This record gives sequence, C-alpha cells and structure tokens, in this order.
Amino acid sequence: MTKPWNDRIVVVSGLPRSGTSLMMQMLDAGGIAPLTDYERTADEDNPKGYYEFERAKKLPEGDTDWLEGAAGMVVKVITALLVSLPNDHEYDVIMMRREMGELLASQQKMLERRGVSENKISDEVMAASFEKHLDGVYEWMRGRENLRFIDVPYDRLVLDTEAQIIRLVDFLGDGLDTGAMAQVVSPELYRQRTG
Repeated sequence: MTKPWNDRIVVVSGLPRSGTSLMMQMLDAGGIAPLTDYERTADEDNPKGYYEFERAKKLPEGDTDWLEGAAGMVVKVITALLVSLPNDHEYDVIMMRREMGELLASQQKMLERRGVSENKISDEVMAASFEKHLDGVYEWMRGRENLRFIDVPYDRLVLDTEAQIIRLVDFLGDGLDTGAMAQVVSPELYRQRTG
C-alpha cells in the first residue's frame, strides 16, 4: 500500500533551535526517509544529529533540481529559505514553534559553546525581528495552493508527545511507526525551558 506522503515532499521548518532536528529524527524513525547529507555532525547542542541537507541552503540561488527525487522524503528547510521553494511540487510543511525566550536562550547557549562573542542585539529586538519574519512566512504559506502546513509546539512535542504524534498522523496520514517516533524524544534534552 502506498504511504499517503509518497506523492508529496515533507518539509520540516522553523527558526534555528526550535526543534527541527528532533522532528527530523522522529519522522526518520517513523518511516519517512530523510533527505540529508550528514555533513553537519552531531555535537553537544544536537547530540542526535542535525539532519541537514546543504543543497537546501542554495534554494534562493535556484538550486532546486534535487526536489525532483524528494517526493516521499522529509527535508529540513529553515524558515528563511522556505519561501524559495518552487511552485511545481506539493509540500507538507511541519512548522516547529518554540517559545521565543527559550529559543533565544538556546541560541545564546549554542553561541557560547562555540566561543562566539555575545550577541549585541537585545532579546527584545531579536524577538520582534523573528516574529515579523514568521508573519511574512505564514502569509507566504497561506497564499500557496501547493502547500499545507501544521504548527507543532516544541514544548508540547516533548511533554505531551503522544498527542502531538496523533496530530502528525492526522496531517501526514497513516503508516508512520508512532511507537518508534515516541522513543526518539528525550525530555532531558529540553534545556532552557521557561515553563
């Protein structure tokens, strides 16, 4: 039996540190093959890997040929690149959302681990910039007939995993190994939580 997502490209998107890697790991465990080159290896910030695909970063430059073979697979495309997806494919987009204070704290911790100097932009300014950016992305998605999307809150995914997996099955269709997906989630990796 053909799996429901086989005719579409599943895209995991979100701001950096919003849980996109976790969602990629879950869908991989659930039975959707990830489109990744494994060039970015696991580290302390993402102990289970990043699941990135370098060519996705070239979408704004028109590098889209790789999408021809991506139906039935899942690929990570951050929100800044999402609007460069061409209209000649069908997409199911899973938008990872995270409370802004947690997201900014997680980004700052990652920068500190890498020895990058402290961000000079205030959290308030950064949060406002991110929110404006996301508003534009959602407006773009709502205007696409070839794209469906679902929001998945990171905190709910970690703390109420079963309910969020049910939502994902409703969105993507039956055929996912939900038990394997649930086992991927490690609540101890939910750091910088505010709730």
